[in-house]
Amino acid sequence: MKQVDVVAGVITDARGRILLARRTEGRDLAGLWEFPGGKREQGETPEAALARELHEELGIEARVDGHLITVPQAYADKRLRLDVRRVSRWTGIPRGLEGQALAWVPPHKLPSYAMPPADIPVVAALLQPDRYAISPDLVSSRSAWLSTLDATLASGVARIQLRLPGLSPDLHRQLAIAAAERCRSANAGLLLNADIALARELGTGVHLRAAQLAGLAERPALAGGAALAASCHTAEDLAHAARLGCDFVVLGPVKPTATHPGEPGIGWDAFVRLRENVSLPIYALGGLAPTDLEDARHHGAQGIAAIRSLWGGARR
Repeated sequence: MKQVDVVAGVITDARGRILLARRTEGRDLAGLWEFPGGKREQGETPEAALARELHEELGIEARVDGHLITVPQAYADKRLRLDVRRVSRWTGIPRGLEGQALAWVPPHKLPSYAMPPADIPVVAALLQPDRYAISPDLVSSRSAWLSTLDATLASGVARIQLRLPGLSPDLHRQLAIAAAERCRSANAGLLLNADIALARELGTGVHLRAAQLAGLAERPALAGGAALAASCHTAEDLAHAARLGCDFVVLGPVKPTATHPGEPGIGWDAFVRLRENVSLPIYALGGLAPTDLEDARHHGAQGIAAIRSLWGGARR
């Protein structure tokens, strides 16, 4: 399949709204909403290409800001690489010069707009956390473990997976209750590893193990708004997670990890090949640290998931 390089802009106005354009009749995916942009010509930088496209399509002069995410997406007839940049400074009045409808959308309403598969991870990159911290084993006291959870939340991590194998049911329940209270106070999302029943009781999300994911025929019922996530290792895992309606997944290991010495990671190229077949937000897992966040975003990841590099207050 041919490779198509496309640039797009997340254009924001003074009220924080984001501009979407609707694909016109006669084009692929007509009627869907997307972030404005277009194809990058040979020899153009992404910044120059986006500034040109926004001038041609919207009639504005834009100053392109930093990189948000690059999404690899496979379609029936092509492999798309969508390079997305932020645009907060521009002059002129945006108009649909090619007949496309435009809409200024508050960020929290973006998920309600039907979009092409490549644009869906962009919405997640705008709205969801870029770090997903996984709890380590309980090796000291309960109070010391909770203190490290507090430090993790204080560092800005806003999504936590509670994974505590080997504990008694009573102690696991105590820590889950305490973690849920702390995460609610910090406005952070908490997902319990594998324990669907306890997640329902506490009103938290749940993170499915890969084998558990494979055994489910439908999405488990959770408290309203609670997230469903899963661990994935193969294309089949990712496809099944998408069918179940998982809100996000983790994929890896990307690099070698201390927990699996001697085992190579799949590498970023394999991550991209797996990632391009679904539109789910995907955290890259395995041997990664906050310093890898930008690299992860350039390969289509929502961000990174980790234990050692995120737990206990590691900062970006």
